[in-house]
Amino acid sequence: MWIIVDGYNLIRQWPELAMLDRADLQSGREALLQELRGYQRAKRHRVTVIFDGRERGGISGGTEKAGGIEVRYSRQGETADEVIAQLVAKVGAGAVVVSSDREIQAAARRHGAAPLPAEEFIERIEASRIAALKGGDEDDRPQKSGKGTAHRLPKRERREERRLKGL
Repeated sequence: MWIIVDGYNLIRQWPELAMLDRADLQSGREALLQELRGYQRAKRHRVTVIFDGRERGGISGGTEKAGGIEVRYSRQGETADEVIAQLVAKVGAGAVVVSSDREIQAAARRHGAAPLPAEEFIERIEASRIAALKGGDEDDRPQKSGKGTAHRLPKRERREERRLKGL
């Protein structure tokens, strides 16, 4: 599975990282990459993080590797949202796109990728970290009883659910 992350969107949805980001952009980025490296080690997914190059401190464009995480910066005159949309158009259904930005979520759906709000991804990362410490499965959440009115999600939503289950 390929996880494409809207970098600054995820940082600013994560209270601890948002504090670091307000003090220093580089600190926020480094803290995010550290969290993602731990998650990637545990889950073995391909992870690409996209940042706006203009927020990088004047340097724009480029790709680098940071401990197994691919990091891309948008070029001058281009936004991270545009880079994400282009990447999702190439990858399509093989991707999960992490962002709380509605436009990015819509672009992901248009190309068959599964959108995942930043808040939900943060919960998954934290659950994975706790599971690693406990040595168990992070899905120790209580399951629904199955009682009540049967409701089947639309086909597109069921496909997204199946893809997200592997996270």
